[in-house]
Amino acid sequence: MMSGVEESDDMMFCASCGTAEVDEVKLKKCACNLVRYCGVQCQKEHRSQHKQACKKRAAELRDELLFKQPESTFLGDCPICCLPLSVDDHNSTMMSCCSKTICDGCDYANDMRVWRESLKWTCPFCRHPASRSKNESNQNLMKRIEANDPVAMCEMGLGLHDEGDIDGAFEYLTKAAALGDAAAHFELSLLYHNGEVGKDEKKEVYHLEEAAIGGHTRARHNLGIIEERNGRHDRGMKHLIIAAKLGDSKSVAALKRGYRFGLVSKEDFASALRGHQAAVDETKSPQRDEALAAQKD
Repeated sequence: MMSGVEESDDMMFCASCGTAEVDEVKLKKCACNLVRYCGVQCQKEHRSQHKQACKKRAAELRDELLFKQPESTFLGDCPICCLPLSVDDHNSTMMSCCSKTICDGCDYANDMRVWRESLKWTCPFCRHPASRSKNESNQNLMKRIEANDPVAMCEMGLGLHDEGDIDGAFEYLTKAAALGDAAAHFELSLLYHNGEVGKDEKKEVYHLEEAAIGGHTRARHNLGIIEERNGRHDRGMKHLIIAAKLGDSKSVAALKRGYRFGLVSKEDFASALRGHQAAVDETKSPQRDEALAAQKD
């Protein structure tokens, strides 16, 4: 058995037995990406030597992923006007027929078109006729679920939760999260936080992290607050800065408090404020302003 092996990303031999990687032997990387093994047995035999370095590097890789600034929120862009969707979910609507989230501006423009031309209402994106009942809307969702649509699964889970069916909600949210849906991860974190599926802080944080990596600003904000409460101020401020730069106003308010107590530098605070304003401005348009004005009338 080999010992004292220099661990590097380009190792082409088993860290335990020294077998070289050739055509008939394919080595598999350890989760830390530091070493490779020819099989499970070699990995088990080498674990006592590698465990500490593996755990440290795996944590480093996780943090690199966790604290990377996402290019956009999990909501992405409105599929019609192609402008970023607001993090305020009151400013957009998810269509059960196609699982597309439409900004209020495009939804309002579609309503005006229907009204002016005396048409029957159809989805602004896919032109599917309007659902006439909640049952019909659920049928549309089920069609999307059968097509393995995680957004529809998450929406169904939320609906079941509102009806008090926690087991059903958990099932659909878990399926959606397994397909990478950030919103589903966030909702699962709430279930674990509230103890609705058994209170579990580790699972709560795991789902918050997965949601945050996917661009979920509320999840990112919650992680920042959790880190703050645990006394890990540097990590907490990092989370809040990322969320602020995605347009989250609650994180800006938390950063203001952090700045007053000297937990975040003037430069980082100013950068977060500029990023926040830029993110908010990107979601604005004359059409969306018109929709907002119509809602107030």
